Amino acid sequence: MARTGILIEIENNAVKETSFGVMTAAAGEEIYALVLDDDAASVKDKLAEYGAAVIVNITASGELSKSPDLQAEALAAAVKEYKLETLLGTASATGRDLFARIAAILDEPLVSDCVQINIAEKTVKKSHFSGKAFATLKVNGSVFLCTIRPNSIEPVAASAAGAGDIIEFAANVADPGLIKIVEIKKDTAGKLDLTEAPIVITGGRAIKAAENYKMLEACAKKIGAAVGASRAAVDAGFAPHSMQVGQTGKTVSPRLYIACGVSGAVQHFAGMKTSKVIVAINEDKDAPIFSKCDYGIVGDIFDVVPALTEKL
Repeated sequence: MARTGILIEIENNAVKETSFGVMTAAAGEEIYALVLDDDAASVKDKLAEYGAAVIVNITASGELSKSPDLQAEALAAAVKEYKLETLLGTASATGRDLFARIAAILDEPLVSDCVQINIAEKTVKKSHFSGKAFATLKVNGSVFLCTIRPNSIEPVAASAAGAGDIIEFAANVADPGLIKIVEIKKDTAGKLDLTEAPIVITGGRAIKAAENYKMLEACAKKIGAAVGASRAAVDAGFAPHSMQVGQTGKTVSPRLYIACGVSGAVQHFAGMKTSKVIVAINEDKDAPIFSKCDYGIVGDIFDVVPALTEKL
């Protein structure tokens, strides 16, 4: 049983669902839930439910929340302090940023955006060649560093809850002072993060105009979904790049992906291939998306989507 550290991401005083997926990937291991400068007591029971044996509340002198360099130094110090053999996290904006820094500090190999993981064998499975192939990679290193694609592993509560004991760790590290976060601005305030949403509804070129995304937003509101866009829609000026799903946009892995007026080009498919269920709505019966979806509706999205919203 490997001593496994997991970076826990907390938002609005609650653990992100994607962090529970990472904990599920480590089921059966001795889990150390690493919480950065937050109130660990408020999430103790939930972390224990998903198998956390120990919850480490990490602090450091300086403004920890405003320095990714200091956060990475503190996490690396925790790895050494508790002799962690594995360190896992979500391949989110935070995870991608911090794990690259941690790998440099520890001088250990890092594998990012994995869809499967075997801690005992130190192997991972991840997408290659725009999603056309999956490779199984074996990692050689004294610490197994890995980030996991959001929603690629379904969260499941542990069969036996962990102890959830909280320990305080004040990392004796200095802030390199290279970067300071002054402010965070989100252009989709109040909306779900596209890469972490359990359901995504995406509009393609057939959406025809930016204001028509309100139709998708109305449907998304009914089912707790995030709204995305294809590259064709972004290039046409219908949506910002922050909404783009695909090889040159964001990679998503929701439980349900609804493609509205998306042709299904390989570049788009690369960004949503690992979705659990794919539904396509397109008036072109020969659109490539129909060869890649689980369910398909041949019809005009301006007829089908409102009808779907009304039914929901």
